Amino acid sequence: MKIITQNRKARHDYFILDTYEAGIKLKGSEIKSIRAGKINIQDSYVTFKGGEAHLLGAHISKFDQSSIFNHDETRTRKLLLNKSEIRKLSNQVDLEGHSVVPLRVYLKEGLCKVEIALVKGKKSHDKRESLKQKDQEERLKKQIRW
Repeated sequence: MKIITQNRKARHDYFILDTYEAGIKLKGSEIKSIRAGKINIQDSYVTFKGGEAHLLGAHISKFDQSSIFNHDETRTRKLLLNKSEIRKLSNQVDLEGHSVVPLRVYLKEGLCKVEIALVKGKKSHDKRESLKQKDQEERLKKQIRW
């Protein structure tokens, strides 16, 4: 498994409740750009419409060696999930007000996969608390090294 990109901002801004692995429906020039590492999922999110999951806001740069039939960089991409997973996630989003965001994009056995997470937003005091815990862990690791 080769990790292409991670969404570190999501781990800072949200409480992660559950994670899922999904495939992405891509064009040829998109997968070539992803393998080159030219993808950004920082401000992307997942929506549900018509019994399908879609990834919005993901930016995949154009592939330099492709012809005039290149892809749109910020187009909506369909996520490949089971119907039960889609139903479960869409109910959580609709009823409880949670969100679904991508955490990382990686290659698994030659296929592009995205790890999506059901998340709940953090308040500013929760973010400060998580930063304090992270800082304490780093200090503890430094003391153990010395």
